[in-house]
Amino acid sequence: MAQRFKDRLVVITGAAGGMGQAFARAFASEGAALVLTDIDEGGLEAAVASLRGEGAKCSGHRVDLASEAGIAELGAKLLGEQPRIDVLINNAGLAYGEIATGFADLSQEKWLRFFAVNTVAPLRLAQALRPALTAARGNIVNITSMASYLPGTAYGVTKAALNAMTFGMAGSFGADGIRVNAIAPGLMETPASRGSLPPETYARVQGQQILKLHGTADDIASLALFLASDDARFITAEIVTCDAGNRLRGWRG
Repeated sequence: MAQRFKDRLVVITGAAGGMGQAFARAFASEGAALVLTDIDEGGLEAAVASLRGEGAKCSGHRVDLASEAGIAELGAKLLGEQPRIDVLINNAGLAYGEIATGFADLSQEKWLRFFAVNTVAPLRLAQALRPALTAARGNIVNITSMASYLPGTAYGVTKAALNAMTFGMAGSFGADGIRVNAIAPGLMETPASRGSLPPETYARVQGQQILKLHGTADDIASLALFLASDDARFITAEIVTCDAGNRLRGWRG
């Protein structure tokens, strides 16, 4: 197996389960050391223990990405421990519940929290880690969504804003040789998607795909491995959609 990330350090947010765990295992399989973060402390501890049991070099740090002070504290801690960070995967985000159903009736307080976690936190964390990313001439991968195209809910709007944030970050961080790209996943078969979406909604969205396949977290992790590797050294400021052609058939919020 390729070892494109041997002796490299990868920071992954939202890593207590689901997509975050897929990213962690994929990068570990190619030799990376991992720093995992999540707001779910118990889930994070279990994830770190599991990965260490599989032979990965891994540490975990709880952080609430809605808190600017919490992000700054995490950034200072990691910079004190890690002079070089090769990859930052901004995977954490709010995706289910009111953010995925509400729109016009949402309060300003809720809108600002949704934007804080899904759109602004990726920038604030990247900026907090910028010295270490610069030292490695590293790169950043933001995880957005196919819901960012023609959004109809708060979730889609925050992810559309993250697409725009990705372009801005690429321009800013490029001055330090840091690449910034994003992945817009389609419907991926994860415990969260299966547990949160009604079966009829899941079937409807999957039915909009051109390819009659079941997307998995590993599909997104494989794409992240490429974008974060030296194989993609000439790629920045791109939003790469991975949705089996869903966006050509319809849209969802």
